[in-house]
Amino acid sequence: MRAAGQKAGARLATAQSRPTAEAGEAPRRHRPVAARRTSGTAVIAYVDASVLLRVALRQPDALPEWRQIDQGVASALVMTECLRTLDRLRLRAKFSDAAVATRRATILALIGSLELVEIDSVVLERAAQPMPTELGTRDAIHLATALLWKDLAHANLIMATHDTALALGAQAHGLLVVGV
Repeated sequence: MRAAGQKAGARLATAQSRPTAEAGEAPRRHRPVAARRTSGTAVIAYVDASVLLRVALRQPDALPEWRQIDQGVASALVMTECLRTLDRLRLRAKFSDAAVATRRATILALIGSLELVEIDSVVLERAAQPMPTELGTRDAIHLATALLWKDLAHANLIMATHDTALALGAQAHGLLVVGV
């Protein structure tokens, strides 16, 4: 299993900047956050598509802790989830071409600020294992990705999601959850 874990770790794609709410926005200064365990500890959050979409779509119920995240981690799956959702909104005539272009640029900038973890056989094997709560396939992939990243990085990780099933699964694995 160690070799498999090293394989997954080798596939981490890193980004130096932390999440920002708008494309081209300057990084924000640190502020105290309840999720910090000790003074000076960075807030590292696994971020799912529900969080990114609410920020990009400027929804009023977007994650309040968003600006307090120092480092974001996500599955490469978020790219597909976010862009498919945006395309569905476009097809339902909810957004003009200009709005779609702006939201797409914001989504791409947000994703570009995250450390993306590729979906490889290690992630899929972990997602296929029994879980303590009921999860669909995408949520299981997100949770498996978060748990593998946490194990490989030896770092505290919080789960940022607006998805209640994913939040419950993350809590069952001992992760602090924000967003639900």
